[in-house]
Amino acid sequence: MKASTVRRVGGRLASLFASLLIALSLAFLLGRLSGDPTATILGPMAPPEQREALRHQLGLDLPVAVQYLDYLKGVLTGDLGQSLQFYQSNTAMIADRLPFTLQLVGAGMALALLVGIPLGVLAATREGTWWDRGASTVALLGQSVPVFWFGMMLVVLFAVQLGWLPAGQSGSPKHLVLPALTMSVYPMAHIARLTRASMSDALAEPYIDSARARGISTHRVVWRHAFTNAMMPILTIVVLQTGILLSGAVAVEYVYSWPGLGQLALQAIQFRDFPLVQAIVVFGALVFVVLNLLVDVLHSIVDPRVR
Repeated sequence: MKASTVRRVGGRLASLFASLLIALSLAFLLGRLSGDPTATILGPMAPPEQREALRHQLGLDLPVAVQYLDYLKGVLTGDLGQSLQFYQSNTAMIADRLPFTLQLVGAGMALALLVGIPLGVLAATREGTWWDRGASTVALLGQSVPVFWFGMMLVVLFAVQLGWLPAGQSGSPKHLVLPALTMSVYPMAHIARLTRASMSDALAEPYIDSARARGISTHRVVWRHAFTNAMMPILTIVVLQTGILLSGAVAVEYVYSWPGLGQLALQAIQFRDFPLVQAIVVFGALVFVVLNLLVDVLHSIVDPRVR
């Protein structure tokens, strides 16, 4: 392996490790600033002796530096602590809720790709026409509409007024339709705008004119030649948007009472269950680090010039 490649990989890993350490430290700090959890667990009328005993049991009477080192040691060994609210292992609770969030994110991203890429290609291949203006307006609206508001409007229309789909909870494919549609709006708009820009650049390249001059069909020129070369930024944004959806599913899961990680995080914050909040933040940070690394690997595969 070349020395430059080793330096690049080493530098990238060091940067990702530093980002992860900062995220872990912020999660620990914010957990300690959220207040005394013993007041929430025992209630405001609990005697001081009982609260002090609980603080000792939870290790909150130790110096902050010791608590921080114990916290980092636990993360390194895969022990994310125990929930103060549910009295269960945080790792096990995250594992229980993760499939619901992955199901929601997967369906949302699939919808975003199915609509966003054709919309962007349509706008780029008909630049300056009504098709282009219409597609660009749809994409702009998708990025401007608040996800929370859009989800509420879908519930009012399809669940309350028309009665076609359930308003919340999980259990059948019908329950997934509205949350996935809500989840897909922002990434769909982002992917459509980026696809349009990348495709416009690709279609302006001389090799496209050369392909057309050789009599290659328009469909083949667009999808085989232009889209293949416009793929790298689209691929990058798809991976990064997946990470954003995973960590930003709170609003959608709250609107639809979807039993995923976002709903669990909200319950933990309301109860001041900081070990559980920290565990979810640690998981989110790990997902981002892995996805960033995946983006680098994909870049190297698609474009050998970045190796």
